[in-house]
Amino acid sequence: MSEATHLTPIVWRDRKVQIETRWIAPQRASAPLVVFLHEGLGSVAMWKDFPQQVCDAGGFRGLVFSRPGYGRSTPRAANEVWDVDFMHQQAHEVLPALLDALGIAEAPWLFGHSDGASIALLFAARFPERLSGLVLLAPHIMVEDVTVKNIEHARQAYLSTDLPQKLGRYHDDTDSAFWGWNRIWLDPAFRGWSIEEEIGRIDVPLLAIQGLDDEYGTLAQIRGIAQRVPGTRLLELPGCAHSPHRDQPQTVIAETVAFIAAAKRR
Repeated sequence: MSEATHLTPIVWRDRKVQIETRWIAPQRASAPLVVFLHEGLGSVAMWKDFPQQVCDAGGFRGLVFSRPGYGRSTPRAANEVWDVDFMHQQAHEVLPALLDALGIAEAPWLFGHSDGASIALLFAARFPERLSGLVLLAPHIMVEDVTVKNIEHARQAYLSTDLPQKLGRYHDDTDSAFWGWNRIWLDPAFRGWSIEEEIGRIDVPLLAIQGLDDEYGTLAQIRGIAQRVPGTRLLELPGCAHSPHRDQPQTVIAETVAFIAAAKRR
């Protein structure tokens, strides 16, 4: 069963930051550990019970956390503007600091969605010895016009609808979560962002899943990963948008469990 959420302190860029964390089935001491990395507007709460379902189906342990600025973690300061390298900072600085703070010496699996999947890719490219493999939902490896178009639509919705109230169920500070993500993705400087070259260094098992109706990216994203990371398994889901774990949870769970089991047998 899931434990209650806790705040785990880390030091990031010379300041103390509290990271919201939740353990799933920590009593399964010898089971594989799966660390869940949320989307650009996600949090521990926004995953709902999906991580629990994955861990129960596979007999895994799980760790779910909210990145700084999201959920119950330390909010983004009002004057803090994220830079083009914001996902690199999360992968190269925040995630290693959190794993160290929690005393995680083993090599976990990373399960990432959207921005969280991109962060997982960057972690794998920098720290291959620190993980066992990757399961990615709707990752970004470059910026596409369709992504920017729909993030602009999200901005308009935040300004003119009840979207802030809806997000308030999942974040202590909705402006922190929304504007940190939205402003950098819509910054003209971010249009040239790409991690295509970096991910060529990845050499762990990798499953990449994307919906054919993804409103935030085309199949060029996961197919681009397969071109650069030999042995990547692709799963392209019809009737599925940007959140495969919400649109087709049972398929995602079954494929994840089978993929991790197969990797362990190698």
